[in-house]
Amino acid sequence: MNFYDEISPLYHLIYPNWTRSVELQGRQLDNIIQQNWPGSTRLLDVSCGIGTQALGLAELGYSISASDLSEKEIERAKKEAERRKLAIQFSVADMLNAHAQHGAGFDVLISCDNSVPHLLTDDDLLSAFRQFFDCLKPGGGCLITVRDYEKEERGKNLVKHYGARIEDGKRYVLFQVWDFTGVHYDLAFFIVEEELTTGIIHTHVMRSRYYAVSATRLCELMLNAGFEDVQRLDGQYFQPVIVGTKPSEDLLGI
Repeated sequence: MNFYDEISPLYHLIYPNWTRSVELQGRQLDNIIQQNWPGSTRLLDVSCGIGTQALGLAELGYSISASDLSEKEIERAKKEAERRKLAIQFSVADMLNAHAQHGAGFDVLISCDNSVPHLLTDDDLLSAFRQFFDCLKPGGGCLITVRDYEKEERGKNLVKHYGARIEDGKRYVLFQVWDFTGVHYDLAFFIVEEELTTGIIHTHVMRSRYYAVSATRLCELMLNAGFEDVQRLDGQYFQPVIVGTKPSEDLLGI
């Protein structure tokens, strides 16, 4: 995926302090996981990016396999894990092929940072959720986090500011521009890079498309994929969290 290949060296700038965010998100996700599926230790991250969630959870003792569609982001995630001396099994894979890539038996599967809305149709989302279902052991949990699209303005030339960052003698100004067409929107992510000593400016522009799917619809699709106890959780993470559980062995007739 070109968008994430291009943004991988700069992805951490989305957060004011990425290292702190790795630690905070790890603790928050751990709390949600242990509240819903206590004792879980074996985790699969099917959209790990540069490792924001996988790193934090590995530092808390989870055994993690992680994949992403972007080869460049996986390369960076591996380096970040090596620097922290964390043993995470990384691979390049499409979440639509999660079961073929990773197999079954995981306690928990996660997909965070608004990753599933890259799938542009309900059919693709349902296919992904069925893959997630097959990756889990009976009683295992699925956890996804998404933007609250029901609260987002629709239209053209919608600007989303991320602010400015200073790093290694450079200032970065980050913002997105959204253009909606129906339930989809095209996103242009601008990162303006200024060398503070010379004033030289470089502009990076990455483009992608998203499906502005509601949390309500995602819950419906997870139920259709076979999950039970599907619910939306608010106030526990920086995005709405949707959780669902694969039925136990008795309910599956095993």
